[in-house]
Amino acid sequence: MSEIVRLRTRAEIDEEAAAWIWRLDSAAGSAIDQLAFDAWLRQDSRHRRAMEELSKVWEALDGLAEAKRGEKIATFTDAAKRAATRGRHFWWFAVAATIAVVVAGAAWLQTDNEIQTVATAVGQQRNVTLVDGSIVTLNTNTILETYLTRSVRQIYLRKGEAHFQVAHDRSRPFLVHAGDAVVRAVGTEFEVRLHADQHVDVVVNEGRVEVQTAGPLLPPNPGTRSQPARVTTVRALSAGEQLSTASAAYVIVPVSSEQLSSELAWRQGAIIFDGESLSEAVSEIERYTDARIVVSDTSVAALRVGGRFRTDDVQGFLDGLQAALPVTIRRTADGLVYVDPRR
Repeated sequence: MSEIVRLRTRAEIDEEAAAWIWRLDSAAGSAIDQLAFDAWLRQDSRHRRAMEELSKVWEALDGLAEAKRGEKIATFTDAAKRAATRGRHFWWFAVAATIAVVVAGAAWLQTDNEIQTVATAVGQQRNVTLVDGSIVTLNTNTILETYLTRSVRQIYLRKGEAHFQVAHDRSRPFLVHAGDAVVRAVGTEFEVRLHADQHVDVVVNEGRVEVQTAGPLLPPNPGTRSQPARVTTVRALSAGEQLSTASAAYVIVPVSSEQLSSELAWRQGAIIFDGESLSEAVSEIERYTDARIVVSDTSVAALRVGGRFRTDDVQGFLDGLQAALPVTIRRTADGLVYVDPRR
């Protein structure tokens, strides 16, 4: 397997910049420090931008003559973090303010019944608390419908990905219908992702679920009037296990705590790569943006990458690629983003 190239995030660069500002501002600064600092600046174009942003914050804090040194350090750390994320947060809140979340047909049949449709736009995550107390977290570009009655709780995942924290209620099964599968749970936590080809991935992080899949139709018995029957398969998954219906065998695969953390990182607005090919990483990051990203060379597409990125910072992902890999980012007038080999 090719070597995994770790991509450095904006947060990591901001931390390094903060450390350099402190070292250069203190009395301990030396000629050796200056040489090392100059070399650090040349390593990545993002280093100089981070220094410029954080230096402005530091200069402003220097004007607070009455502040104690320890208070100054703490304030600088908080302010630096705010400065580093202010642009992204402003963009995110502006987008969130214009997102039209679909909430249709809210028909309350009785106290513990509800019917509703909820959705997220591209790049958005959303928590929804159902009337029974269950919590559903929707990932980017997701649509689901809920049908809760006194006897059963049924969820239809029409598109995208969702995590379910199910309120315990043995008298009312909790069923998630997605693509070619139905997931049954009572008082547990799990994630379901529906792919474009209608195959489904199920990951359980607490408790136990049953996954029922619908297979091909069997022909009717000759000489009878019986209708074609559909083969069904049931698999039981426990915490730390994963199943994909993309394989006809429906094999249950164990998932380590690290893998589980990566799988569910989107709930904290993050995406983690650990050895995926560049083409796979680009395909995943595209779920969180309207931008179309094209890897133009097969050898570049095969490069293995690793790193943690914010789902709302696609530009940071592209900057990380260009800084860590032999690639350049090219944008065209029609809005396409190309990842080309560096010449």
